[in-house]
Amino acid sequence: MQPVRGTRDLIGETFRRHQHVIDTARHVSNLYGMEEWATPIFESTSVFSRSLGETSDVVSKEMYTFEDRGGDSLTLRPEGTAGVCRALVSNGLTQGGLPRKVFYAGPMFRYERPQKGRFRQFHQIGAEILGAAEPLADAEVIAMGWQIIQQLGIDDGVVLEINTLGDTPSRDAYRTALVSYFQSHAAQLSADSQARLEKNPMRILDSKDEGDKKLVAAAPTIDEHLTPEARTFFEKVLGYLDQFGVPYRRNPRIVRGLDYYSHTAFEFVTDRLGAQGTVMGGGRYEGLVQEMGGPSTPSVGWAAGVERLAELLAESPEATRPVAVIPVAEAQEAAALALTQMLRQGGIPAEIAYKGNLKKRMERANKTGARAAIIIGESEVAEGVYVVRNLRDGSQERVDAPALLPALAAAGVEDAMLEQMMESIEAGFEDDDGTA
Repeated sequence: MQPVRGTRDLIGETFRRHQHVIDTARHVSNLYGMEEWATPIFESTSVFSRSLGETSDVVSKEMYTFEDRGGDSLTLRPEGTAGVCRALVSNGLTQGGLPRKVFYAGPMFRYERPQKGRFRQFHQIGAEILGAAEPLADAEVIAMGWQIIQQLGIDDGVVLEINTLGDTPSRDAYRTALVSYFQSHAAQLSADSQARLEKNPMRILDSKDEGDKKLVAAAPTIDEHLTPEARTFFEKVLGYLDQFGVPYRRNPRIVRGLDYYSHTAFEFVTDRLGAQGTVMGGGRYEGLVQEMGGPSTPSVGWAAGVERLAELLAESPEATRPVAVIPVAEAQEAAALALTQMLRQGGIPAEIAYKGNLKKRMERANKTGARAAIIIGESEVAEGVYVVRNLRDGSQERVDAPALLPALAAAGVEDAMLEQMMESIEAGFEDDDGTA
């Protein structure tokens, strides 16, 4: 049996890279006052078909849609924003407490052609600020994304490209100009773009067809169609980005791939991933919460591919390196187990081999990448001492209980772990009545 095409197992180094991205994003989201939400992996199909737009590639070609045994049409989520907006409405959170600042992480599903950096089951992190109409919200959520990229150490070669899609009057005027331009070149458009010409001509700007790209390069831009209000909004976003210290460049062709965006649209891009150059993207949207049955709720957010961010990491996060506790014989297993649990409860990863003589257990310790081994024999139990072996250089010393933690530190066990362990031990040194 093999994994389904477009999916993969996350094991070892691959998993550590993946989890490091999520843990880093989760930490940064806390700094920005984000609350983490988790929505279902599948939703009613209408949650996505109505919100993403019938002309989007996601809805027209890529969704995993099925009918359940009750006859309901369900879809595996292809992205996270629609589900978050549905949750806002379903849980009665639109009437008070806005704006809501939401972080999420989890798997998404799209029937795409698998290639490097693109899977049919993939993972995203995302952030949404729901119920904020101010341009400062746009800039802050972008700054949060940039800080995640910086803290992952992948900002070298990653660039923020930003555009405005304007307000409704701006887009209406721009739509008229695009229809006029593309109609004069209709015969040269791809079949997909011809279908979009009447329904949503702005989506043509996002086409991946090489012939379409040549026509798009000469198409009108939105700048000459912006209302004064839309122009001012965008200028404020750029001004806040300057204050946040986020570098950017203007790209008037960014429209994003989904239909719900308005005003700000942006992507963090790199040339280090080949054709899959976008690592994070998003923008402002006005009508999505209304599509879910809620009130008008101006919002802004982004999503990022965990696989792509993980691939950019210069180094893999180090695997956990435990302390190996090794009884010399079966008679010392009870003492070894007690020490193993004390270490674990104090926050230090510890492992004890299930069987084998001293040599076999030492081999197991080396395979796990243990930093140190604590060896307990008959004389150690009798005298209340331990043998601590440094597995980096093979040196060892015989220590009593108070000297155990310093000996582990000398063997390379992390100080933070030892500090936590010391607090646990000290707390256990006294009974409830204060006696040792």
